[in-house]
Amino acid sequence: MARRDVVFLLDGSDGTRSSFPAMRDFVERMVERLNVSEKGDHVSVVQYSRDPEAHFYLNTYSRKEDVLDTLRGLMHKGGRPLNTGAALQYVRDNVFTASSGSRLVEGVPQLLILLSGGKSFDNVDTPASSLKELGVLIFAIGSRSSDSRELQKISNEPSYALSVSDFADLPSVQQQLFTNINTVFVEGTSSTTTTIAEGRRQRRDVVFLLDGSDATRNGFPAMKEFVQRMVEKLEVSENRDQVSVVQYSRDPEAHFYLNTFKTKEKILDSVRGLRHKGGRPLYTGAALQYVIDNVFTASSGSRRVEGVPQILVLLSGGRSFDSVEAAASSLKELGILTFGIGSRGSDSRELQRISYDPNYALSVSDFSELSNVQEQLLASVKAVSIPITPTSQTVTADYVTPRKDIVFLLDGSDGTRNSFPAMRDFVQRVVEQYTIEANRDRVSVVQYSREAEVHFYLNSHTTKEEVLDRVRGLRHKGGRPLYTGAALQYVRDNVFTASSGSRRLEGVPQILILLSGGRSFDSVDAAASSLKELGVLTFGIGSRGSDSRELQRISYDPSYALSVTDFSELPNVQEQLLASVQAVAMPITPASPTLTADDAIPRKDVVFLLDGSDGTRNTFPAMRDFVQRVVELFNIEANRDRVSVVQYSRDAEVNFYLNTYATKGEILNTVRGLRHRGGRPLNTGAALQYVRDSVFTASAGSRKQEGVPQILILLSGGRSGDNIDTPASTLKESGILIFGIGTRNSSREVQRIANDPTYAQSINEFSDLPSVQQQFISSLNNALGQVKPMTPTVAGKTDYHTSLENSTLSSPCKACRRH
Repeated sequence: MARRDVVFLLDGSDGTRSSFPAMRDFVERMVERLNVSEKGDHVSVVQYSRDPEAHFYLNTYSRKEDVLDTLRGLMHKGGRPLNTGAALQYVRDNVFTASSGSRLVEGVPQLLILLSGGKSFDNVDTPASSLKELGVLIFAIGSRSSDSRELQKISNEPSYALSVSDFADLPSVQQQLFTNINTVFVEGTSSTTTTIAEGRRQRRDVVFLLDGSDATRNGFPAMKEFVQRMVEKLEVSENRDQVSVVQYSRDPEAHFYLNTFKTKEKILDSVRGLRHKGGRPLYTGAALQYVIDNVFTASSGSRRVEGVPQILVLLSGGRSFDSVEAAASSLKELGILTFGIGSRGSDSRELQRISYDPNYALSVSDFSELSNVQEQLLASVKAVSIPITPTSQTVTADYVTPRKDIVFLLDGSDGTRNSFPAMRDFVQRVVEQYTIEANRDRVSVVQYSREAEVHFYLNSHTTKEEVLDRVRGLRHKGGRPLYTGAALQYVRDNVFTASSGSRRLEGVPQILILLSGGRSFDSVDAAASSLKELGVLTFGIGSRGSDSRELQRISYDPSYALSVTDFSELPNVQEQLLASVQAVAMPITPASPTLTADDAIPRKDVVFLLDGSDGTRNTFPAMRDFVQRVVELFNIEANRDRVSVVQYSRDAEVNFYLNTYATKGEILNTVRGLRHRGGRPLNTGAALQYVRDSVFTASAGSRKQEGVPQILILLSGGRSGDNIDTPASTLKESGILIFGIGTRNSSREVQRIANDPTYAQSINEFSDLPSVQQQFISSLNNALGQVKPMTPTVAGKTDYHTSLENSTLSSPCKACRRH
């Protein structure tokens, strides 16, 4: 059955107020023609003006009636300006994702239908390209007020951009849109591969995991022949399909990896020579974990981070003697599509749980009948294989040219009416000092009082003359009260973004210069922290009416906060500001920096977060012993490893900070004396937020700004009573590596919290901690070995980011492979 993930992106700005009912009716009619169901089409609707807002996601509803009911109740959003670029980026980052219901990794076509009634105030090129590279097909419909060229640029093909005089005329293009969709999306059997763009070649990484236990001795020749026939059907070459074969019983053994052979002939020769392994019992869970840790890795040839579909074909002839749940979940979360084939001795329910989808589990009476399911399997494999183009930047020589992205944030409240001309002159003089070009320095200006307003974005102008003309024409905004916190959050979310011209992901220094003449009426702390974590270097300049401490908290470093009696005295601090900016805005290339001798010393900041609730009273001594044994393996010194311990139940409590002790003896003595805290409920989310805000900070001894890896080790014995997703995401975005160990009651939650499912271990109870200690230490060391410096902080230093998007942290060292 044909399946589609369809997202409608609707212009809800002030300009579409009268025509919004026609847009809503159009979406209803489109949905009426879709086959909305859990296994069929999925639908999402997003409305936008200045900011986007998702009304519902792809996985919110599985019935057409529910989708239509919600559509009928849609209210016009309103607002201005129209930021189509930001909205496109939003749907890419927040809607076309697995967590929001996108089935991209299953090969389900991804479709975006944009209805836009005006010209965008921000740049659309970068986010549109990003969506196309992800494999999203974009269709756009505009009215007479739209920019037809802009819509053609957004769409995958100019012919996918349609136009009507007014949105009331939408019925006239509805059939044409449907025809275009059906022309592009080849509908047919499950073996039909969806081709998204001409010239994009299909690639797959396929791993065969074969049951080589004593029970399959007679059936093994048939399994081997099955693999040969499957390989014959694949397009094996370095830039197309890659194949690996692993055999297992008690232990798994890789016969060859994804990058071992580059030709079909060599793979077939190796498969023909396979010998039955033998052995018992059958540990399928361990084998699944083995392929995650040792085969689906970059070092073994996996191209997962390039978007190449990852496929595991499991042939199992019996029920596993160990648990398969955790490893199967990890495979799914990594986006690996597992197909299970079993015989009469297998547990069909177990195979369904292992498979990516229960429908991917096939069964034969005997492995000699494998040929009966070969075509079905091959069709399924081909159906899911949409090649996805990687979005990583190409490193060019131009990257070493000094470049800066500079945003001026100006207090335009009633309190600065008289001094605004001086602020405007200051911006002009500073801009005069920069080399404004598309590939050099870029400038944006934002003014704020109660609300923030962008005068121009980083990609609005590419010459100094254009920037200076706009600055000379700036008018004082006026208004009150002064919401500096909201303005800081606004520039983070709307200006320091790729769609607005920010080159942060290319390593270009991001600089914010704030001129504020008064104390903020809202809190500035969260937004200021968020900018720092993003790597934005904030300089604050205040006058006598400002709060100097507030400016110091906002600034990236307290020394970056400057002060004048009146803004007419800004020329007095101009040189100091320019010198500071020049000192910190070192060009950072995507390549690794040169390490000094001190940087080369392995260092870690490690925080243990221990569940001290009523539910762990009996097992707390085992948790305490585990912490001791792990600390024993560290090199504790002021300039090497640092350790902190936090215990939590309803609330979190620090036993000691990262800078409390400088010797291993002191830490071990304190750990031995730890007493169980007790209490309920278990608020893991609040505890995660607490360590982020109170422990992973410079004042508590964190050396994150020096590029020292930040590690959180969570031991949790129960399900949290509060939300864990937001604080866990915030920790990850801050560059903190989270490892977790959970019990039977908490293992799934711990996997969600950890940076990668492979960083989460599961045990029956904490008295079993010694059994996973070595595996835990290996995961920790492997991850630390892969941490890469990413974004600039202060001059000559780097910040270590550890998101899976930027580094393959789950890749094990090559020495860990079994040959």
